[in-house]
Amino acid sequence: MKFKTKEEAYEFYNAYAYKVGFSVRRSKEYKDKSGMLVTRIFCCSCEGKRRKDKRDHMYTSHRPETRFGCLARMKVKYCRPTEQFDVVEFNPVHNHIVSTPSKIHLHKSHRKFGVAQVAIADMANDCGIAPKATVAFMARQVGGRENLGFIPQDYKNYLRSKRTVQMKIGDTGGVLEYLQKMQLQDPNFFYAIQVDEDDLITNIFWADAKMMADYAHFGDVVSFDTTYRKNKDGRPFAMFLGVNHHKQTVVFGAALLYAEDADSFIWLFDTFAKAMGGKTPKTILTDQDSAMAKALATQWPETIHRLCIWHIYQNAASKLSGVFAIFQDFSKDFSKCIYDYEDEDEFISAWNAMLERYNLQDNDWLKRMFNQKEKWALVYGRQTFCADMTTTQRSESMNSLLKRYASYNNDLLQFFQHFQRLVDDRRYEELKANFRATQSTPFLSFPIEMLKHAARIYTPEVFNLFEKELRKAHDCNFNRLGDNETITEYDVSPFGKDQHHLVTYDSSTHMVSCSCKKFEFVGLLCSHALKVLSLNNVIRVPENYILKRWSINAKSGSTTTCARTNLIEDPKAMMGKRYEQLCRLCTQLATRAAETEEAYNIALDYLKKIAEEVDASLSGESFHGTSYTNNSTPQENKATLGEGIGKRVKG
Repeated sequence: MKFKTKEEAYEFYNAYAYKVGFSVRRSKEYKDKSGMLVTRIFCCSCEGKRRKDKRDHMYTSHRPETRFGCLARMKVKYCRPTEQFDVVEFNPVHNHIVSTPSKIHLHKSHRKFGVAQVAIADMANDCGIAPKATVAFMARQVGGRENLGFIPQDYKNYLRSKRTVQMKIGDTGGVLEYLQKMQLQDPNFFYAIQVDEDDLITNIFWADAKMMADYAHFGDVVSFDTTYRKNKDGRPFAMFLGVNHHKQTVVFGAALLYAEDADSFIWLFDTFAKAMGGKTPKTILTDQDSAMAKALATQWPETIHRLCIWHIYQNAASKLSGVFAIFQDFSKDFSKCIYDYEDEDEFISAWNAMLERYNLQDNDWLKRMFNQKEKWALVYGRQTFCADMTTTQRSESMNSLLKRYASYNNDLLQFFQHFQRLVDDRRYEELKANFRATQSTPFLSFPIEMLKHAARIYTPEVFNLFEKELRKAHDCNFNRLGDNETITEYDVSPFGKDQHHLVTYDSSTHMVSCSCKKFEFVGLLCSHALKVLSLNNVIRVPENYILKRWSINAKSGSTTTCARTNLIEDPKAMMGKRYEQLCRLCTQLATRAAETEEAYNIALDYLKKIAEEVDASLSGESFHGTSYTNNSTPQENKATLGEGIGKRVKG
């Protein structure tokens, strides 16, 4: 027999070995003086004997013997006239038991962890799927483990070699490679890196095109928090979050910081604004961090800075623990100062009364809090649109979710990948909410025109809030205070409660205003305003009180920040998808063709022809074995990651 190349000779002998039941090993080769290969020997993997090692006496257990001196082999020699390799020796005799067909796939030369399997493995590993589950899934795809082409240990070896390469690249190289890859896939992907005077990376910010688009639609209110720590090095991880039209949390951007000082926050807020086309939020909610407050005042002077009320209350419980323990009513009085008052004079009067009642006039913490009252007391924030957010609870919830995706033991690259998984899952939840909003309509507890109109314009989640307000409107008492041309004032109070709200209505424009400022704060009409509209026979939600951000069509229309070009698919991921599709089709074909002998023979003949055509198509490329070790590393960058800092105590 003749072969064009030594690899072709190897493939032939390996195919022969597959049918017989043994594994092949490339043995000796001989070259002439010019360095040209003249002879190549392929042998059974059981050829030869194990070499003696002087360290053998140091081990109590040894690996089983796998070499038995088997002489089965094939020897080829290069023929210059024909420029081919001729078989000059062939020994088919083995001195050991050959494997049965059910065990052939376990032999090393018949296993190959190819490019397609690598793509599937990478995707599964990035999704946090355990190797055992991944192998089981891939085996189901191809009809059993014997059809995989590799064994679980091969998969584990691949992951180990991949981690080794990532360790050589290091955190810095891995992160830069990841960010560059994301930018290749998404041309609008934005990232910025800050380095110090020693070229150490201190801060990283990134946002993809979808985050920028979401910010264009829902970036009026932002929740910002840095309490999450990436891993044991204590680097603060920060997310810019908001709320969409389904009342779901959306991510506008993320940052990994070196420290929580004013300089870091100044750089971060400036970078975020640049990424978002210069647009800053109307309102931002944070905890009580002085460095953060300083940076916001410098970089976003037009943005209203509100403090998280939940943190205020938690800090009060800590700073005034003795007062909370002794006086049961203090908690209620303190909460009233935070939430209840609509008039500034009433708030100040209640605050002073609380200080006097509990003898707290000289408490330093309360003095500092009073100096910041405009940032946390609702009496000063009701007229500010906050999308119904008074706390950074959305940030806390996302931090908690992130802990389910990422582990403290993850390296930086793995953390980035797991964070992206979290973002992708949140986006899928939005997709499902969009589907429900467009493919169903809310149940109307009482079919009046106001509810029908609201059901057509609002998302189901926002409609439920509106319906609750409309229900409460029916339990409101009212008292007409007086008229001034087209303007009428009403005193509206919930039934059974000592609460009074001043509602003003203009019959010429259908403009309505309530002292509770719910519309200004949430973007939905309150029960008091709805009561007055009903009294004046207004049967639909006035246009002026329909915020697009709460509507089903909140994301309709174009935005300057979300224009996207065609994304560039990762070649490895594309190969993985092709592999999945082929496996699925082949499994379906095998299931049907196995029903009868005739169908089996037809399928077998066609598959053999297809295999030959595929081999011919790939003959110009080398597919005799794919190395899964990425020897190429990104160009070494002087910048490296600085170490993080410890936990910060808020307030």
